[in-house]
Amino acid sequence: ITFNGEIYNFGELRAKLIKKGHRFRSKTDTETIVHLWEEYGIDCLKYLRGMFAFALWDEKQKVLFLARDRLGKKPLKYFWDGKTLIFASELKAILTQPIKTGPDYQAIDHYFGLEAVPEPLTGFKQIKKLPAGSYLLLKNGLAVIKHYWKLNFDQVFCPFVFIKFLIELLK
Repeated sequence: ITFNGEIYNFGELRAKLIKKGHRFRSKTDTETIVHLWEEYGIDCLKYLRGMFAFALWDEKQKVLFLARDRLGKKPLKYFWDGKTLIFASELKAILTQPIKTGPDYQAIDHYFGLEAVPEPLTGFKQIKKLPAGSYLLLKNGLAVIKHYWKLNFDQVFCPFVFIKFLIELLK
C-alpha cells in the first residue's frame, strides 16, 4: 500500500478487526486499510472516515486498487493508456515518465473561464484526476472507475432544501 492522508476512525476499525482475528504489526491507519481490504474488499471504503488517497496491490487477486476520499481532499492523478498505469498525487511525478501526452484544450478553457479545472480533467490528455468519492480497480488489464459515494443533497440542510420544504408546506 501507498497512502496519503489520515483515517480518523482507524482506532475503532482496528479494534473491530482484531476481534475478527486480524493480527496487526503496527498501530497505524495505513495497516488498518490493508486489513479492511482483506476483510471487505472494495466495501472497505464504506468504513473509512478521513481524508485519503491510496493505492493497494493485492498479490493474491492480482488487483490494483486506487481510492480517493469522499470529498476529494487528497489528490490522486493517473495516466492510463490501456497498457500502462502511472499514478501520483502530483502531475509533475507523472510527467517525469516517458509517456505521450499533450495539452487538453478543454481543461485549459475551463481554467481560464472558471479559474479551476474540474475533475477528472488535469490539463493534459490521458492524465486524469480520480474523482472524489471514487475508486479505480485494475484487474486483468481492465481499469474500472466507479463512484462509491455521492453527497445526497436531500439530506443536507441548505437554502434549497428549506425552500423545497416551504413549497411542500404551502401546497
